[in-house]
Amino acid sequence: MFLSPGFFSLAAYALIGALISIQPAHADVSRCYGTVAKGRLEGGVKLPTDGANFSAYSKLAVAAGRTYVHAKVADVIVASYATLQARTPGVHYVYGETGWAAGGSFKPHRTHQNGLSVDFFVPVRDAQGRSGPLPTSPLTRFGYDLEFDAEARHGEHRIDFPALAEHLYALHHAARAQGVGIARVIFDTAYLPALFATPRGPSLRQHLPFMKGKPWVRHDEHYHVDFALACRPDDRGPASGRTRTG
Repeated sequence: MFLSPGFFSLAAYALIGALISIQPAHADVSRCYGTVAKGRLEGGVKLPTDGANFSAYSKLAVAAGRTYVHAKVADVIVASYATLQARTPGVHYVYGETGWAAGGSFKPHRTHQNGLSVDFFVPVRDAQGRSGPLPTSPLTRFGYDLEFDAEARHGEHRIDFPALAEHLYALHHAARAQGVGIARVIFDTAYLPALFATPRGPSLRQHLPFMKGKPWVRHDEHYHVDFALACRPDDRGPASGRTRTG
């Protein structure tokens, strides 16, 4: 979840990331501590930058170390994209912010602290009906400042609700296969009727815990997923999380 005011440039984060020691990627075992809003992570795994049908929202963000998750969450995400390659051929998916390799405070987000929170940008189609990645340039704060209208459109792009529903459906089943739950999904409530009207809609309504209230920032260009795993208490206090340089 994003707060536009006070958003630091990813170039600055990249420089900081180069100066700070983080956990190595591809750790065999991850351990989460605390909660998504106050926690940390050991053995964080960096998500793949891209694949046959998906990509990260920013290579600069990847270089800055902002795309780490719990190893089981990484397995769920990669498995879901593999499933979607067969179910939704030709659709391109984009994931967004996740968290630091060691978790902890992840500004400007309020959550994303223990490796279980992931943002996904909405799949879109252009005026010709072609699927492609949502533009996530630095000019739009890497996509987080994009605004979709009441018709779920932004410029020539419109939200591909069937593809979005297939992704959530694939995430749900991949999570179950890995022994992982989904604790919360945040998406603009104005768009939920369109999402639930898709073929996968009834299943999503039954099995996924969508946030019913109004989130602190609008979630129209992306949807936020908190995964559920048993995490240990975070007993390190306010200093827990990412090592700081000053």
